[in-house]
Amino acid sequence: MSATSSAQPVLIYDTTLRDGSQGEGVSFSLQDKLNIAIRLAEIGIEFIEGGYPLSNEKDVAFFEQIRKHDLGKSKVCAFGMTRRRSMKAEDDPGMKALVAAKTPCCTLVGKTWDFHVTEVLRATLDENLAMIGESAEFLAGHSELIYDAEHFFDGYNANPEYAIKTLQAAAASGAKWLALCDTNGGTLPERVAEVTRIAKEAMASYDVGIGIHCHNDCELAVANSLAAVDVGATQVQGTINGIGERCGNVDLIAVIANLALKKENTTVLGGRPLQQLTELSRFVYETANLQWRNNQPFVGQSAFAHKGGMHVHAINKAASTYEHIDPTLVGNERRILVSELSGRSNIEAIAGKYDVGDDKELQNKILAEVVRLENQGYQFESATASFDLLIRRVSGKFRPHFETIKYRVVAGDRDVKSQVAFAEAIIKLQVGDTLWFDAAEGHGPVNALDAGLRKALAGAYPVLSEISLIDYKVRVVDSGSGTAASIRVNIESTDGKETWGTIGVSDNIIEASWQALVDSVEYKLHRSEA
Repeated sequence: MSATSSAQPVLIYDTTLRDGSQGEGVSFSLQDKLNIAIRLAEIGIEFIEGGYPLSNEKDVAFFEQIRKHDLGKSKVCAFGMTRRRSMKAEDDPGMKALVAAKTPCCTLVGKTWDFHVTEVLRATLDENLAMIGESAEFLAGHSELIYDAEHFFDGYNANPEYAIKTLQAAAASGAKWLALCDTNGGTLPERVAEVTRIAKEAMASYDVGIGIHCHNDCELAVANSLAAVDVGATQVQGTINGIGERCGNVDLIAVIANLALKKENTTVLGGRPLQQLTELSRFVYETANLQWRNNQPFVGQSAFAHKGGMHVHAINKAASTYEHIDPTLVGNERRILVSELSGRSNIEAIAGKYDVGDDKELQNKILAEVVRLENQGYQFESATASFDLLIRRVSGKFRPHFETIKYRVVAGDRDVKSQVAFAEAIIKLQVGDTLWFDAAEGHGPVNALDAGLRKALAGAYPVLSEISLIDYKVRVVDSGSGTAASIRVNIESTDGKETWGTIGVSDNIIEASWQALVDSVEYKLHRSEA
């Protein structure tokens, strides 16, 4: 949907670099943080929270380094807490650190829940109001101030009058934004809307904007954020991909896409197109060393993937039957999957890509082979290179570049000097009339096989030096067979320009790995020739 001319701008506040880094398994280097901040600015994120300068030297260095970069209209924010109970704001180390960060914005978090004030801070309710007001007044003299009302919804439920007073203390002292935080992530959308409306009405006499900051403990963070926007919030705080502690923060990818494409009365990112969303999502995953979430709405690999034959048949006639938006709007793509659940429609849908044409007999043969192999444990959704080779074999267009004569792997040997375990692979191949024989060591049997295979073929096919293995996954297919179960191995390879997946299945993990490695090499060689 397109926004109307009277649409309300909703500003996006990203806290991936602070709140997101608190997620389990997430750790950003200084360069990671700088790279992410630059990407966020490129897409048009209005506020980029860089970290808590009092907490560690890395965040201090970030604020120093980021000033060297042109971020356009994006504003970097330093995050901190209200002054300590026994100090003046100007003497508090946290306040000083925020000022020293020299950011155009500061984000101040304060206690809203009376229970937290008395039991965590060990302060009186009036003391807490003074801490909020004096801290806000001090910081507002140095930069634009955003006040985060921690546990606002829990605080409002416990003591509505006091929760509103905390907002008033910040607004009266110079805060330009009041972000209402569902810190525990336990509030339902209808309650978020109700309380946000009340808070906005209570602050009508102050020149402040209302923001929303939701956590995802009930899988409602996106719904809660949209509910707050519906009643007047004009800033949404969250993280890219929803990373963060516990169940994470609201996913800004989904928030941005919903506000831009689903709501006619709002605009985001200054009205920019959203084709960079998918790339941004995956960049943050890679930088955080996290696996992509395939079923992530809008940008996941499976978000527009179709497997059932009936679905694909409908997609071929009208994409909107099973797609709520055009995937290219967010930089994603439609994927047609082939499996034992597929019909001829799936084969027809990918005919153009694999040059199958209108040959119905060939399409039936391909589908029959897919069904046969899936009964053995193969799955081609993430092994598109192996599927490409399958089509070549069934259609008679496959030309093997080499023949495996034999291979042997010795694993578990230990280097006495270095005390490091290693594996050794010995490989014999035939290329045309020539036998190629070589050996290689690796950190494990698959690493040794990979190195040995490419080493043995290097003389005949120098282009294989471009390949590197970037992922290796193993899954038991029929666990009821115990240690004799079939093993499915998926390998992901790249040549720096393209990434492709291959698969192997066997009751021998080495054999399954070898199948996937051979497919990877064959795919590269066929692509190079094409």
